[in-house]
Amino acid sequence: MTDESLKWDTTETEKLLHTPVFDVLRQREISHKGPKGDYIALKAPDCVVVIPVLGGDFITVKQWRHGADRLSVEFPGGVIDAGETPLDAAARELREETGYTAGKLTELGCVSPNPALFKSVFYCFLAEELEKTGEPEPDQDEVIECSLRPIEEVVASFGSEEYCHAFMGTALAFYMRHIGAVPTSNKKG
Repeated sequence: MTDESLKWDTTETEKLLHTPVFDVLRQREISHKGPKGDYIALKAPDCVVVIPVLGGDFITVKQWRHGADRLSVEFPGGVIDAGETPLDAAARELREETGYTAGKLTELGCVSPNPALFKSVFYCFLAEELEKTGEPEPDQDEVIECSLRPIEEVVASFGSEEYCHAFMGTALAFYMRHIGAVPTSNKKG
C-alpha cells in the first residue's frame, strides 16, 4: 500500500463552534480507497514550550490547569501570537513567565499535539546562556510560580500528579534526544 492510498481529501469544512481557545470544525472527507464521512477537528493556535537550563536545573513554572483541576509543574510556554515566529514566541514566553532571557535558543523539534483532532503545531525550544533580566510578567489570567528544579528530579518525576502535562513529556523527550540520552538498539544487523 502506498502513502497516497492512505490519504483523505477534505471536500467541505464547516465551523461548528468558535471559542476563545479553539474552533470546532466539521470536515467532510473522502478516502482515496472510497470510504467517506464527517470528522471533527479542533483548530487552535500553534504554541511553544521552552526548556530553560541553568546549570544542573530546569527553570519551571507551576500553575493551575482548569481542564485537569489541579496544579501542574511545566516548562514555560504558550500560544504563538499572530505575526510572531515560533522563535520570537519562545523568547517572549520565557521572559514573561520567568524573567530570564536566553543568549541561545535552539529549536529541538515540532509535533502535532494530537493529529487525530488538532490542526495545530507544538514547537519545542532549548534555552541556554540564561540571564535574569527582570521579574516574571505573566498574562493577566496567569497565576504562576517560577522555580529551579534539578534536571534529574524533573525527569524522574514526569508522570506523577505534579508533572502531568503531556507537552512536558514531549519536551523532555526532545531534550533527552538533544543531549544524547536516547537508548540505542541492541539488534545485530
